[in-house]
Amino acid sequence: MTLAKTEASGGPGLLPEVMAFSSSLSLDRQLLREDLVGSIAHVTMLGRTGVIPLAEARAIRAGLIALWEAQEAGTLVLPQEEDVHMAVEVQLNRTIGAPAALLHSARSRNDQVATDLRLHVREVAAQALASVTALVGELVTRARKEKDVILPSYTHRQRAQPISLAYWMASYGSAFLRDAQALVFVLEQCKLLPLGVGAISGSSLPIDREITRQLLGFEGVTLNGMDTVGDRDFALDLLYATARFFVHASRLSTDLIDFTTQEFGFASLSGDISMGSSMMPQKKNPDVFELIRGKSGKAMGNLMGLLATVKGLPGGYNRDLQEDRASLLETGPLLLGSLSVLRLALPRVTFHPEKCRVGVDEGFTQATDLAEALVKKGMPFRKAYQVVGSLVRRCQEQGINLRQATVELAQAIDPSLDAATLSVLEPAGAVARKLSAGSTGPAAVEATLIALETQAKALAEQGTKVPRLAQVFASLKTQPL
Repeated sequence: MTLAKTEASGGPGLLPEVMAFSSSLSLDRQLLREDLVGSIAHVTMLGRTGVIPLAEARAIRAGLIALWEAQEAGTLVLPQEEDVHMAVEVQLNRTIGAPAALLHSARSRNDQVATDLRLHVREVAAQALASVTALVGELVTRARKEKDVILPSYTHRQRAQPISLAYWMASYGSAFLRDAQALVFVLEQCKLLPLGVGAISGSSLPIDREITRQLLGFEGVTLNGMDTVGDRDFALDLLYATARFFVHASRLSTDLIDFTTQEFGFASLSGDISMGSSMMPQKKNPDVFELIRGKSGKAMGNLMGLLATVKGLPGGYNRDLQEDRASLLETGPLLLGSLSVLRLALPRVTFHPEKCRVGVDEGFTQATDLAEALVKKGMPFRKAYQVVGSLVRRCQEQGINLRQATVELAQAIDPSLDAATLSVLEPAGAVARKLSAGSTGPAAVEATLIALETQAKALAEQGTKVPRLAQVFASLKTQPL
């Protein structure tokens, strides 16, 4: 019988089939940088506390730094092991020899992977926060440029009321701002260091978790080892924030897919982001936005997959948790890649003010404004609603829109519908008359844009304070030992 050997753990080895089934290396190789940074901090602590001799600690640290640099240069080839953690230890043994065996002192793969995953989530969340807040800022900038474009809003996918394009953009800016806030919460959940709790109950060796905490840029240490090694809440938080971003991005995409159809005609796509049909020469397809909408399914599936994995586990670490890799490690590229493409595509969508205006006129979208004009004259809203509803039906029967209704036609329904009252049917005026906070009125929209801009900048600033992996590595290289 052929046996697979796991060099780092010794022993007789595993059956090849079991080794292949249990290995996570193909996935968690993506955690290599996090694993190296965590190991460098750990061995620095071991050397400073005297758990291992300083000479060996320096040799191990130099070996780990060399592995990082080989990885960055693209020359590192890891051995086939159960996971990236074992692969690093085996490779370290091959390069520096016997001292490598001291690296795992006072450490379990349980607290090691918990640390790697927090470092990974922290890195992804910080990158995503920078991109989402930039997206909010870009929407604000564009909204100010196109504040005079009027288009219909929609409820039940039926034309509702006139709004400015700036108001439409601010609606998605508001949604993406909440995504930025969710990412800040993710970062908050990653602020405690897991390393040092061991397999479940800590270590009898004289370690100092505070040293490791400072080296890796965490704000504190976790409170309970049993909870720490089984905790994936921080990962669920990132997956939830990602799924919610994709809900918003998917809804934005659906609007733009609709708006760029011939049926709507409100906007068009530049040729460098739209794709043709393999058969129909006239097609100009919104594939980018369809793909963003399609990828939302993956984001939601990743969240549900990890929830299902952790929901029935007993306390402490269980190997089921290895299944977090597929959900979590796919999420960073999915989120960051889609954010990048969305920010690339949005400036290449051109709105057509004239066609947007036609959509407003044809949809009887000023009906509520006319009813409110009657309310201002003292008519109860329910009666005003009925009067305007009757006028809408009369216009529909005659094949005209509300703005084409004559004073004679309107007053045949109710004498209150005089020329001054009917003047509110002009779309730009209907938008301008909105005065309530959060409305489509110009002053309200500008207040919204200022708030979005201010809050996005503040959230982005929080992200800049998060230690990034490259910064942590650069600092670790210079730490005394």
